[in-house]
Amino acid sequence: MSTKPLELDVRPILAGGSDPFAEIMEAVAALAPGQDLRIVAPFRPAPLIQVLGSKGFTHVEESLGGGAWAMTFSRVADSGARADTAGADADPWPEPARQLDNRDLDPPEPMVRILAATEEMAAGEVLSALLPREPSFLLPELAKRGHAWRGAMTEDGKAYRLLVRVGAGREMRT
Repeated sequence: MSTKPLELDVRPILAGGSDPFAEIMEAVAALAPGQDLRIVAPFRPAPLIQVLGSKGFTHVEESLGGGAWAMTFSRVADSGARADTAGADADPWPEPARQLDNRDLDPPEPMVRILAATEEMAAGEVLSALLPREPSFLLPELAKRGHAWRGAMTEDGKAYRLLVRVGAGREMRT
């Protein structure tokens, strides 16, 4: 017996001028074990595919015509997929060499600042950043660039603390 997918149509949210990301993440958190999430959007949500992929989801796409798409996301059972790429990095991390407070910045400025900072750092160095929310679009980009990361909401729930360990592919600076 299969569980009926949770469906979220984000077209009205977008038509109202709002970003549906928070509602999508709430829907992800509300999924029952084995339940899929079906999202209907007025376009193919490529960034969402990356974000949910980094959280252990696969997807099936369905064109609805007129530019609209239905995306059904399924959690990969026992995939070992992790949202943080630090899982393979069991060595202790050094103290952060750099710290950024991005809590008062509007997107995409926190992402731009963090990526720029990692470009100036040597392999193995750690960057610490505070953000107003989980940086869902940044995390896949960090992994793509070979950086490991660890992150979580602060205990008071008012900020997201992110640690980025610059990838080993970076040349050491002298």
